[in-house]
Amino acid sequence: MTSPPSLSKQNGTPPWAGKLRNRVALVTGSSRGVGRGIAIVLGEAGATVYVTGRTVQGKLSSKGPHGRVRGTIHDTAREVTDRGGVGIPVRVDHSRDAETKRLITRIKNREGRLDILVNNAFGGEDGRQHILTYDGFPFWKHDFEEWWYRMFTAYLRSGLATTYYALPLMLRRRGGLIVNTLWWNRDRYLCDLFFDLASCAVGRMAYGLDFEVRSKAMTVVGVSPGWTRTEHMDHMAPAILKKLPSPEYVGRAVVHLALDSKVRAKSGKVLEIGSLAKEYGFTNIDGRVIDYHEDIRRRPIPGWPPD
Repeated sequence: MTSPPSLSKQNGTPPWAGKLRNRVALVTGSSRGVGRGIAIVLGEAGATVYVTGRTVQGKLSSKGPHGRVRGTIHDTAREVTDRGGVGIPVRVDHSRDAETKRLITRIKNREGRLDILVNNAFGGEDGRQHILTYDGFPFWKHDFEEWWYRMFTAYLRSGLATTYYALPLMLRRRGGLIVNTLWWNRDRYLCDLFFDLASCAVGRMAYGLDFEVRSKAMTVVGVSPGWTRTEHMDHMAPAILKKLPSPEYVGRAVVHLALDSKVRAKSGKVLEIGSLAKEYGFTNIDGRVIDYHEDIRRRPIPGWPPD
């Protein structure tokens, strides 16, 4: 299933083109999905983007509950460059500290700076069981070790460790931006205890880190996209898929945050993509303004908990 065409192909050059020309970004977990969408829009803005993930050219992706999904770090990096930036693919498993440290050393030696860090690596789909509602698959029926790895090692710890190793380089310059992607919906329970705890901790990371870096004029935020049309969603009905935003919608939010001279006022908060779209005036690639969190509040999904 192919994604809709980008705005740049529909309506010419986007207004943010080239505005991050001298900025260096790292987007973890960007071989596909939301990470890919963020990386390629940063590319549209002219940034140099380090694209990391575990899937490389000629290799199959990790197998999730709905089978293998397409996309590699090389595919994303090429598109970053095609959009006007510089895409640099680096194979990194961010659950392995040695690989993360080597990456940061490479960025330091090659670029001398890191302006934008997007912690998007998520191992939560890498397992036998899909994330289900608590009444469909309760906590005590999980394989504890598998789910601990998926949610707390490959997700929460990966983002925390990457931030830890990247911060000394980012603090060389004032005004850096750290974005943690997470699932959040106004503090409602997120279906599954492992998933809920990890997601809450990722959001809390932004809150706590803000206290520690605010004197450096750095901004740390969480962003919650809601349901997004990623490769992991391709098994869903077309009627549902056509309602979902593209991963580039999330990318446009990150670019607007990076360009906002007053973004520090948002530091420490978890932000909703739909609200950011309304504030900054950007749309999904099909021209719609999609506000998942408000829509789900008004029209909850029957049979689901209030998430």
